[in-house]
Amino acid sequence: MKWLIKGAVVLLIACLISTVIGCGGEEAKEIKIGVIGPMQFQMGKHHWMGATLAADEINTAGGVKVGDETYKIKLVQVDSNELVSPPDAASAAERAITVDEVDFLIGTIRSEGALAVQEVAMDYQKIFVVCGSSETKMSDKVAANYDRYKYWFRVTPFNNTALGQLNFLLVGTVAKYVGAQLKMAPKLAVLAEKASWTEAIVAAAQAYLPPQGITIVGVWQPSDKATDVTAELQAIKNAGANMIMTALSGTVGIAYGRTWEELKIPAASVGINVMAQADNFITNAGGFGNYEMTLNVYARDVEFNAKTGPFMDAFIAEMGETPTYNAGTYDAVYVIKEAIERADSLILDDVVVEMEKTDFTATAGRLVFDAKHDVTWKPGYITGVGVQWQDGELKGVWPPADGSWNGVKYEGIVPYKLPPWVIEYWTKQ
Repeated sequence: MKWLIKGAVVLLIACLISTVIGCGGEEAKEIKIGVIGPMQFQMGKHHWMGATLAADEINTAGGVKVGDETYKIKLVQVDSNELVSPPDAASAAERAITVDEVDFLIGTIRSEGALAVQEVAMDYQKIFVVCGSSETKMSDKVAANYDRYKYWFRVTPFNNTALGQLNFLLVGTVAKYVGAQLKMAPKLAVLAEKASWTEAIVAAAQAYLPPQGITIVGVWQPSDKATDVTAELQAIKNAGANMIMTALSGTVGIAYGRTWEELKIPAASVGINVMAQADNFITNAGGFGNYEMTLNVYARDVEFNAKTGPFMDAFIAEMGETPTYNAGTYDAVYVIKEAIERADSLILDDVVVEMEKTDFTATAGRLVFDAKHDVTWKPGYITGVGVQWQDGELKGVWPPADGSWNGVKYEGIVPYKLPPWVIEYWTKQ
């Protein structure tokens, strides 16, 4: 009897200290991935659908191979509730790890929620792949304390620094149209929700854009949940802005798009508006929001490589709408699968080593992690795409179709259009 008890204790300790996936009996035939996000909102639904498409494809093709064993991917839906209450994300993650016994977490969108989930995942030494938050604080932790934070990676979006640079490229594109068509120097208002992830972007805009000949007339920061931004937009108009740079991830983006067009604010809108990335944006904004331009990862009719089209078609067939960047969980599942197979191991430390070597053709471009486990943003890798609502359809408008940005060209890009009411207002002044 003593040897039996001793053997059981040794086995339990082995499971605890080696951080091995699927330790024990029949469960060893499954690899559990927790998909964590705000499941009552579009972002979480796209997290789930992206991961579901990938898991179904992998399982249909035979699963994940480790030595002589074959494992199926089992997804566990984890509602973080982070858009309503960011702290809820941490407790949801802990339940997923301790009760559902997941070995990977992928997803999250709100930076405050993602930061909390990161700490929980690192406490339990579980691989956590962000597919929604751009906060640089998470990747900085990898550099500052690698041994603790090595289990963290980001697939989408780019970090704040890269997002800022890309945002400024989009702003520069619109500024050229303002100069060419309105014969005016660009005067920019910054409208950024009050949130952790926007802090670096707002600061960088104030430092970087004025030397480029773009005057900043002011900064406005509503709540990410604001339902009325009339006061902010009227103030922006009164300040003489002919452009607005947005940094909005919450539902305020709908109120903004509606009021901006409804009041015919004479300033071209460009930047980040996550709500405007979705097919139902115009509907949700009460029929308004045309000519809004935002950074995105995907756009209908824009193909980055041979994987883009089939993924888009499959997603649209299931969801009836274009995937947002949160559907990058699709690529995250494949990155995990390939790292496990290269490691030929289910020990998570071994999987981390192989994830760091990732060089993967993803649905949005070439996916490679940098030293901080961030997705690489630059020409030849994942670049993102600028999209604009034109006559009720979301069109890809950046990188320019002529390849003027580092020679990058994608099929399906169309020219940007200044809002007609902006042209009308300023040509009458």
